[in-house]
Amino acid sequence: MTVVQLARKVSIPAEIVRYYTRIGLLKPERHQENGYRLFSFDDIKRLKFILRAKGLGFTLSEISKILDHAENHNSPCPLVRDLITCRIKENRERLDAMAHLQIRMEKALAQWKAMPDGMPNGHSVCHLIEAMDERGQA
Repeated sequence: MTVVQLARKVSIPAEIVRYYTRIGLLKPERHQENGYRLFSFDDIKRLKFILRAKGLGFTLSEISKILDHAENHNSPCPLVRDLITCRIKENRERLDAMAHLQIRMEKALAQWKAMPDGMPNGHSVCHLIEAMDERGQA
């Protein structure tokens, strides 16, 4: 099947199939007469695997490593566990940082409600922000 046919089978844009082919995640055969890339049913399975892995937050680089392990007849499962464990930790840190940012923003807004609007005067741009310290505290 062609790029367009493969893309339709898994309901994604053909450009994604072309990109994955260009970076080596998909490895179609070339038609000898016209040079078209031809994909097999195994490529459908591989593409669905890539999309599932992306849905779990794996990067294309990580997916490539996972596929390389499998192609070399090594279980990628330990790598997958390690990668997802690391990603969970990173996500938790980002979520915590965002929660703290949300609290700082809400406190700032509450404090700013009692403050009058000001005009820039050459020494000040916005006195609301300037009233805060570097950590976002008034």
